[in-house]
Amino acid sequence: MRVVTLLPAATEIVAALGEAGSLVGISHECDYPAQVLGLPRITATPIDSGATGSVIDAEVRRLRAAGKPVIGVDAEQLRRLAPTLIVTQDLCEVCAVADGAVYRLAAVLRPEPAVLTLSGRTVGGIMDDILTVAGRLGRTAEGRDLVNGLEDRLRRIRSRPARRRPRVVCVEWLEPLYLAGHWVPELVEAAGGTDVGAAPGRHSARREWKDVAGLRPDLIVVMLCGFGLRRSQAELSALTDRAALEVLGSVPTWVIDGNAYTSRSGPRIVDGAERLAAALLGQEGQDIARWRSGFRPSVGV
Repeated sequence: MRVVTLLPAATEIVAALGEAGSLVGISHECDYPAQVLGLPRITATPIDSGATGSVIDAEVRRLRAAGKPVIGVDAEQLRRLAPTLIVTQDLCEVCAVADGAVYRLAAVLRPEPAVLTLSGRTVGGIMDDILTVAGRLGRTAEGRDLVNGLEDRLRRIRSRPARRRPRVVCVEWLEPLYLAGHWVPELVEAAGGTDVGAAPGRHSARREWKDVAGLRPDLIVVMLCGFGLRRSQAELSALTDRAALEVLGSVPTWVIDGNAYTSRSGPRIVDGAERLAAALLGQEGQDIARWRSGFRPSVGV
């Protein structure tokens, strides 16, 4: 089988099932595992990934208003790669090629490849996607083993000694402010907290910092979509919004690598739950750090 994946989560799922050797093309954002890094990149975006979060958001809005794609596919390279299966998603057009465009591209290829759209919006939905991909790859047993292992790890995280559940707000984007939805509230629950900013399966929501203050969080976790730990820390350091600084200066704030562990609907969400559990326990570690703002708020949350 010749597989093209159009988002990092799909690449990670295929590799975790032991089928990295079946991959012939990946997206421009795919960066894990290391064995896929030399594969052809068949997507691209006109947006400068090194720009600040506010600039990236403005560019996404500009492209949408102009009716232009945020992410495009190199159709000629796709034809040359001759995939038998293309894996995409319908969750977010900022994170991957819109699935409608993928179906249109696939329809003109000969032979026409199958298209598989991942649609998981909850932890259970992600596990179902893994099993679906496994079935398409002829790896049903491996898929079941992978899912069982991930679910067992989540059970072990949940089984840690009971304590008061802190009220947690998870930030997916800083400027403008978005609170993380989808599977993140379930990861918070598994870690021992209560996500007061979002509900499982719901889209990430645009909010204001005064709304966050009104939620009375005990803990804020910054897990910026597409950004690693250092990049997220840099985004926090660049904040000038006084309302944001008031809240972040008043509430214990932690930063984790959202790009790797919370934004992608793949196996590493369980690693994300483990890092959230560490934050709730006040434990710094790999890809997780306490944010210590130099701002001194005048009013506590």
